[in-house]
Amino acid sequence: MRVHAISGSLKVSSTNSALLRAAAAVAPDDTFTFFDRQIGELPHFRADLDEEGATPPPAVTAFRSLLAQADAVLISCPEYAHGVPGSFKNALDWVVSSGELADKPTALVMAGPGGAKQAWIALVPTLRVMGCKLVFETSLVVARRHFAEGGEFRDAGIESELREAVAALKKSAA
Repeated sequence: MRVHAISGSLKVSSTNSALLRAAAAVAPDDTFTFFDRQIGELPHFRADLDEEGATPPPAVTAFRSLLAQADAVLISCPEYAHGVPGSFKNALDWVVSSGELADKPTALVMAGPGGAKQAWIALVPTLRVMGCKLVFETSLVVARRHFAEGGEFRDAGIESELREAVAALKKSAA
């Protein structure tokens, strides 16, 4: 299975990016591509650059291509002010009308200091309107305290939950 893993964080030492890499580690038979700090390279969404006949910026075309090639999408996004960071919402805005996420199995595994429940709540309606096939069995919200400084889990139970989440995503993509 080809999984496109998107981190909504621009932070170099992002817990969300670490969570996505941990997901790849528990699914060694799958191919993961990662889109994390590249989110910062996407220009601000402008509808006139996305109209019929317009040519989107190269970074947008590359992002859309990665999504189109994926069998499934795994998103991990921090919570910021009870929502998602603007850079991540901007990335989603670029694919609202292009259709790469339509019917694509998509899972949310979120991490933050106290979890990222509000970001999860904010993302679900956006992803639904985009036509994602949300896989709720994979939903996981993890607090930063579950990670050691190097990004590995302190809690074997969380690793087991992540393994189950990836398995559910894989099953939904079959």
